[in-house]
Amino acid sequence: MLMTPRADRALFAGILVALVPGTPAPSQERRVIPADTLPERLPIEAPFGLPERKPGASEEIVRIGRTLFFDPVLSRDRSIACASCHQPALGFTDGTVLSTGIDGQRTLHNTPTLLNRAYGERFMWDGRAATLEEQVLIPVQDPREMDLSIEEALARLNADTDYSKLFKSAVGRDADAESLGFALASFIRRLTLGDSPVDRFRAGERGALSPEARSGLWFYESRGGCWRCHGGANFTDEGFHNTGVGAVDGTSAEGRLAVTGDSADRGRFKTPTLRGVALTAPYMHDGSLGTLEEVVEFYRRGGRPNEHLDTAMQPIEMSDADARNLIAFLRALSE
Repeated sequence: MLMTPRADRALFAGILVALVPGTPAPSQERRVIPADTLPERLPIEAPFGLPERKPGASEEIVRIGRTLFFDPVLSRDRSIACASCHQPALGFTDGTVLSTGIDGQRTLHNTPTLLNRAYGERFMWDGRAATLEEQVLIPVQDPREMDLSIEEALARLNADTDYSKLFKSAVGRDADAESLGFALASFIRRLTLGDSPVDRFRAGERGALSPEARSGLWFYESRGGCWRCHGGANFTDEGFHNTGVGAVDGTSAEGRLAVTGDSADRGRFKTPTLRGVALTAPYMHDGSLGTLEEVVEFYRRGGRPNEHLDTAMQPIEMSDADARNLIAFLRALSE
């Protein structure tokens, strides 16, 4: 982790200039594709507070991924793009419980943030994708989302004069599944968020956090035990846990079980990063908790009982003041 503040915070901060807490949720009409309002240059360097990364893809391949991200060419009826469900102004989520894909179909899970996926270890709520390159192609093919075969997607791109030239220039050949996945993943790896008041406070800038947020950080690191799952520089263990979200009559949804076949993995879903969390409501894999207040209350109760509830899930001794302070800390991670 970097130990001193970066001199070019302003450059990095530009990537999330539109990410303002309190931004209204988008219309339920999901056919609107947001404009690319990101800065022309997306930072290569890791933001303050996150580990340095190896140099990534060329600017040329990142530009292809960025263009595709906002282009509906990858959906069957050309009506939605990746950005339809991953909107920059909402922390690269869409503000809905379940997103709407092709023909008005609803997705099975809430749209997760793309922020800091450069640090991911497995992807999707159930971890079915081992790499970001693999993950980015899943929504394209999913009949509930973009519903386009990779074969058809490649045929479209290679028949398009502009895309054909871009891929040949960047990778020396026509677009194929490997280069398509690499382009999208390379763009997403540039979507990083750090240099928060929490990072600066930890680096010795005492005034970076309000008294409430400082108390919330103390609670997070002590009695709250939040760090057990939301630890590390990216505030996630990249693991899978059963917190009881969505459990009905003591039985959870499949979760990680659908991937591993291990009954012990029933109800286990991926731990999301807490960075940017104030921007990404509603919460949990099913979008069932609409506010940070609801999330904190859920954990205060110790989750929801079920036969595979994670052993770390226990009721937390928490006053109302503790809850408010914890939320102040979480909001500081989004600034």
